[in-house]
Amino acid sequence: MPNLNATHDPTLRSWVDSANDGTTDFPIQNLPLGRFRRRGGTPQGGVAIGDRIVDLRAALALGLFDRASPQAIEAARAACGDDLLPLLRLGNEAAGALRAHLCALLAANGAARAHAERLLVPQAEVEMLLPTTVRQFTDMCASTFHIGRQRGNDERGEPICPPVFRTLPVGYDGRASSVVCSGTPVRRPLGTWQEQLKSGALRFGPEPRQDYELELGAWIGGPGNRLGEPMGMNQAADALFGFSLVNDWSARGIQFWEAMLGPFLGKSLATTAAPWIVTAEALAPFRIPAFARPQGDPEVPTHLHSAEDQRQGGFDITLESHLATADTRARCQPDLRLCSSNFRHMYWTFAQMVAHHASNGCALAAGDLIASGTCSGPALEEAACLAELHFAQSPTQPGGAAPRWLQDGDRVTLRGRAQREGYVAIGFGEASGELLPAPGWPDSDTPR
Repeated sequence: MPNLNATHDPTLRSWVDSANDGTTDFPIQNLPLGRFRRRGGTPQGGVAIGDRIVDLRAALALGLFDRASPQAIEAARAACGDDLLPLLRLGNEAAGALRAHLCALLAANGAARAHAERLLVPQAEVEMLLPTTVRQFTDMCASTFHIGRQRGNDERGEPICPPVFRTLPVGYDGRASSVVCSGTPVRRPLGTWQEQLKSGALRFGPEPRQDYELELGAWIGGPGNRLGEPMGMNQAADALFGFSLVNDWSARGIQFWEAMLGPFLGKSLATTAAPWIVTAEALAPFRIPAFARPQGDPEVPTHLHSAEDQRQGGFDITLESHLATADTRARCQPDLRLCSSNFRHMYWTFAQMVAHHASNGCALAAGDLIASGTCSGPALEEAACLAELHFAQSPTQPGGAAPRWLQDGDRVTLRGRAQREGYVAIGFGEASGELLPAPGWPDSDTPR
């Protein structure tokens, strides 16, 4: 588990002016990793600083790594190609060496300033891509408040969840080919659903209850585990390379009808991921104790218990979702905030999710993406999807708009920010996607 070091110093400033304005997601204390493409160019790795991207390929060519440690040089070479997978395979120590050297280069008196024009690329002038092609995608369910919103509270006042939920992290293996980068439009799916939310006659056609889910995703790095060999908690914590925002688009009508074996077509339409990986090391100042289990809950299972994870396995990250309709965009009106929650509400830590995922010998490897599930908190304004508002039968959404499902032309944007007194706040960039109308049926006789 990464510790605090000189890169977290709150007094650090960069010669890149936009990194020092106090509002950017990407101050020098962050330096997230991503993959970009210039117009007419090929994909390559880079690091965000303010409103710019450090071109790692250019940094190597300019000799800015000539005096770096061997580990930092190896990491830069692994990250400068057309895919960040080689760097993820090297793991956290290599990423930390790269981050430390870049921090020195970009600091106020850093040597890279003389090469600014060749080294930095404006973010506004490039296309961002997924950091790597997702190898495998798993979506967990880690919030009691998300589950309990449709079930109510028990005699303790705690959310009612299926018994399994409080004994181990549950999830489902999703479809990696459906994971897309922020900015990619998402098409409303066709499918089978009931006229009411969970009752009524069956229909086939465009999903009428399209939803989003505000989540945080963890990228697996390092060697992973071999098929048939489980991971312990320490190994699971070391496998957490970094984190990105994730929107698990959810077709609720399809999902609820087909749920006999768990999520299928209701969840495989698309999953939007932000393009930037905020490293586990960058988030070290924002670690907090694991979620405090309410009295009467089962103890943490032995295979998922670690004193270190209980002490600092959680994260204090504010997570928000915002909605822009076609009409509000045309009128240049601000986005409506749908939700403001915090990752501290997650019942399970990411290390527990990973350790349990591999407990049966399931092989995890660099490039796997594991999402947290909907990051809802106890208050209704912390409901991190629209379905919870419908289950709660809320008269209004936050901001005064009537509850409704997503409409064609709606754009959902997720944002996240980690803050703690005494440290510089860092963010995750955006995970954004616009909902397009459903496609026509390919045959001439459209099913009814």
